[in-house]
Order: sequence, then structure tokens, then C-alpha cells
Amino acid sequence: MVKELACSLLKIKDRVKAEAPLIHCITNPISINDCANAVLALGAKPIMAEHPLETADIAARADALSVNLGNITDVRLKGISAAAESAVKNATPIIIDAVGVTCSTLRMSFCADFIKRYKPMIIKGNYAEINALAGESFSSKGIDSTEKDFNKSMNAAKALALSTGAVVLASGAFDIISQGKKTAIVKNGCELMGMLTGTGCMLGAITGTFLSCGAPFESAILGCGFFGACGELSSSASGTGSFRTMLMDNIFSVDNNAVSDMLKIELIEV
Repeated sequence: MVKELACSLLKIKDRVKAEAPLIHCITNPISINDCANAVLALGAKPIMAEHPLETADIAARADALSVNLGNITDVRLKGISAAAESAVKNATPIIIDAVGVTCSTLRMSFCADFIKRYKPMIIKGNYAEINALAGESFSSKGIDSTEKDFNKSMNAAKALALSTGAVVLASGAFDIISQGKKTAIVKNGCELMGMLTGTGCMLGAITGTFLSCGAPFESAILGCGFFGACGELSSSASGTGSFRTMLMDNIFSVDNNAVSDMLKIELIEV
């Protein structure tokens, strides 16, 4: 079952390579270089524009819009809104990464309004961020989740998916992807991924890239499984510096057969 699912999912990756879609990423300066290079490594074309006077034009031409609330500024908020409005008008699929909604009223109110107004196809966050968006209690330190209750976060992801109509991706030790009545648990990844800044943002950009060529649920599962597998293949690194390099190399060069053999996916239907 997992092998058949893996083969189906990896066809999305192949379509990205063949079609070279344009991915409009509005992210933070901390991770912008790694996000752009991850998109490039998949064979897509990143554009990282955030100025409010041009984001609408760019989103209209893009194949997917990936927005990230990390290290937010007034200019970036305006740019995100203009891009999202244009994306909706032009049927450009949207993913939002709800970075920091647990530690900032500004981010939480903006994110909640964004979801209601623009109806992104994928809502991404860590366990605490998804719990917060679902109206549940959460445990976090800064932008990092300290949430330990997996079942609580899975229920929050399901509830948020049902209330918004979006696919919800809750990242953690095990990644949870839910569309409400169907949920996938992805168990790929390694400890070093949590010790390198920007890996969560990279997951959002990679998932957004797959979203340009695939359905939301499948694209989110592939994003988590593929990126987690690349992390596992890089886990022999001696430290975070070499891990970062190995991770990017594996995103670029890993063979589909290797990823297929490594994927650890559990499907749950209600």
C-alpha cells in the first residue's frame, strides 16, 4: 500500500521537474536563500518578491503562492495580502505557513483573517501553531512548539481542516496531514532537522512547489515524506553546517526509488 502510494506521490515530483513551475515565495530573510535553493533543487523556478506594488502581478503569473509569517514586517504583510488577492482571482493555489501565531497577536489575527478571506489550499504550522488556529490550548517557546500531545494535535488538525476546507499540515516528530475525514501520518525525518534554522520554512516552500503540480493532500504528504527522507539521508553529517549542505544536495539529487523505499506513511480514514 505504501509502495503504491509512494509511486503515485512521486509522479508529482516528476511533473515539477518536467514543467519547471514558477513558485512565488513570500518568506522571511532568515530562510529566504534556503527556500529559494530548495525550490530550484526540485527543478522549479522561485521568485521571492514581496513589495506590495508588484506581488499581485507576480502571483497572477505564478503556478503556486507560498507565504510565510516568520519575521513579519508591515511591507511583507501588505505584499502577502496583495499577492493572495491576486492568486484567488487567478486560481493560483496558496499555502500559508503560520509561523509564530502562538507568540504574536498580530500574526494570529492576520493568519485567521487570511484563512477566512483567501481560503488557502494548505495551512501549515507546527503542533502548537495548528492547535492555536483550531482554538485549542498550546505549548510553545517563541516560535518553537513544545507540544507533546500528538493525539491532541491530530484532532486539532482534523478540526481545522473541517472548519476551513483546507488541508492542514502539522509538523512535528511525526507530521500530520489532514483533510478532515482522511489523515496521513508521516514518520520521516531526523533530529538534526530541528537544530537547523529555516527547515520548517523549507518544508513550506517544498510543499508549495509540489502544490503547483499536485492535489493539496497528496502534495502535503509528499512534501513531508520527501523532505524528511532527505533529512535522514543527510543525518551522518558531523554538524549543522555540513548537514545543511548535505540536505540541499539530497533535495537535488536523491533518486525516486530511494525515496519510495524510505517513506513511512500511515493513512487513517474516519
